[in-house]
Amino acid sequence: MLKGISPLISPNLLKILAEMGHGDEIVIADANFPSEALGKRVVRADGIGGRELLDAILDLIPLDTYVDENFILMQTVNGDPTPEIWADYYAIAGKKDDNLRTGTVSRFAFYDRAKEAYAVIATGETAIYANIIIKKGVI
Repeated sequence: MLKGISPLISPNLLKILAEMGHGDEIVIADANFPSEALGKRVVRADGIGGRELLDAILDLIPLDTYVDENFILMQTVNGDPTPEIWADYYAIAGKKDDNLRTGTVSRFAFYDRAKEAYAVIATGETAIYANIIIKKGVI
């Protein structure tokens, strides 16, 4: 155990976050996301929701200040409504980092970015479209 680090951050996830450099991306994936198929490195966080994990992660890393978008969500398709969880994600990220710059990308563009991301965190989040790409900044 370490002081000041959320118990939701596993040793493996802590290692991944520490290894990441400026501009590296990490995906917080919902339970429906094909994490194992797309991720170079996959960290299991079964039973942990996206909101809670986002909050814990943003206590440890800053968002990138040198890009137009540092917090990217997967666009909805076929007229699906804007997911309610997005408002929670924006509120959490905005509270944790003054440099929040949001964006969305299509489903398949999101998948392509996930393939190139430093890691994918497979959460137990059951809300649909609850996938986020976070671009790490400079500490």
